[in-house]
Amino acid sequence: MLRCKNQFCSAVCRTDGKRQGIYAVMQYMAYEIAHLMIQPMRLACRTLKHQAELPLSRFAVGPFARQVSAMCEVFEGVTRRYGKPEWGISETTVHGLKVPVNEEVVWRKPFCNLVHFDRSEAVVGKRYDPKLLIVAPMSGHYATLLRGTVAEMIKEHNVYVTDWVDARDISIVDGRFDLDDFIDYLIEMIQFLGPNTHVMAVCQPSVPALAAAAVMAARNDPCQPSSLTMMGGPIDTRRNPTKVNELAEKRSINWFRKNVISYVPFPNLGFMRSVYPGFVQLTGFMTMNLERHTEAHMTLFENLVKGDCDSVKSHKEFYEEYLAVMDLPAEFYLQTIETVFQKHALPNGTMMHRGKRVDCGAITKTAIITVEGERDDICGLGQTEAAHDLCSNVPFDEHYHYVQPGVGHYGVFNGTRFRTEIAPRIREMIRTIQFKRRTGNVTSTGQPYRTLRAEKEIEFDWQTKEPATRTLQ
Repeated sequence: MLRCKNQFCSAVCRTDGKRQGIYAVMQYMAYEIAHLMIQPMRLACRTLKHQAELPLSRFAVGPFARQVSAMCEVFEGVTRRYGKPEWGISETTVHGLKVPVNEEVVWRKPFCNLVHFDRSEAVVGKRYDPKLLIVAPMSGHYATLLRGTVAEMIKEHNVYVTDWVDARDISIVDGRFDLDDFIDYLIEMIQFLGPNTHVMAVCQPSVPALAAAAVMAARNDPCQPSSLTMMGGPIDTRRNPTKVNELAEKRSINWFRKNVISYVPFPNLGFMRSVYPGFVQLTGFMTMNLERHTEAHMTLFENLVKGDCDSVKSHKEFYEEYLAVMDLPAEFYLQTIETVFQKHALPNGTMMHRGKRVDCGAITKTAIITVEGERDDICGLGQTEAAHDLCSNVPFDEHYHYVQPGVGHYGVFNGTRFRTEIAPRIREMIRTIQFKRRTGNVTSTGQPYRTLRAEKEIEFDWQTKEPATRTLQ
């Protein structure tokens, strides 16, 4: 550890460090105090809303009362503190049959729980669907953000999901958690599930999931995932950089450490843990599209006055999930910023895990599937596709890439387009790989990987891997 030789400079450095620590604590404390101070206003607002809705009150008659009630409800929704949402997946449909679903934790660590969505065998019988580990992003929102993803994939897969724990609820006694620990967690989960496990990483965990597959391949681990699906992930953020990528590159890692890192205040269980607060990240997301969010809440006010219950319900469902945020361990956040967005360590071949270089070229037994959204403003087009260039030793017919037209980042893993166009393709790819693995890698029905180009592209024969006589249109 470097130390300043000058005693005066050393004193100044120690003083600055203390000031920074005090500022970090006060930043989070100010947020907590603001929530406490606004509680009387929320109580008064709820009281006014009830008075405006009393059926026997003269005040409740007329459009003015509806406007007051709507105004109070909007204020309550904007200022409330949202806790972790429930999964709410109690049943699914398997071949037209309604099947009860039981949510159970099958693997537990301080920073993550592995949740299994068990379909009742009493109704559907014993099924041998592919095991699918869905790796939820650890980027501020809870894993329940993938509720739509899980609900769709559970129909034909045996689904497990990483349920990350809010860092403010983890005691400092449980130690630190960084990107290396994230990779170790994924490896342990895959080994827990056993061979022939398929992995789906949504957004941020695409990098550690690919690194975990590379580490397991280098060790010749018998539990290497059969396939790895990466959806809207920042594998190489130098391709079509977005505003998020540019911000991460423009600021130094010390800037992030000084300006966005705080300490969890008392009386939370994670008291004095260094974190990247969820409210800081949410503020950044809201300001990126402030006009859109403002317009959405203005529309909510109008729909409440008109009594458009369906639109109001849709708005509340989205924002109850969107505004529910969690704190991230500071060391994980800072290491991710530096490794993924500043140094581009994985595509440059310099990413390290526990002192050893992560070599994606070691992957030979894991099919690579990438999915991107045409209008993604978080991970630009080509950033996820870069995984194919890194995994150059994966068999020719086990590379798959798909770009979904007309969707943004959220639409890659949720919504109508995901259910009707993206999920069926992923399901087909996983089934293809599953069939190939069960037949001993003797045969494959998968299509060769290719990207959309302006010019015609040469088609290869899937058996000989030689150029065919005709070209693709």
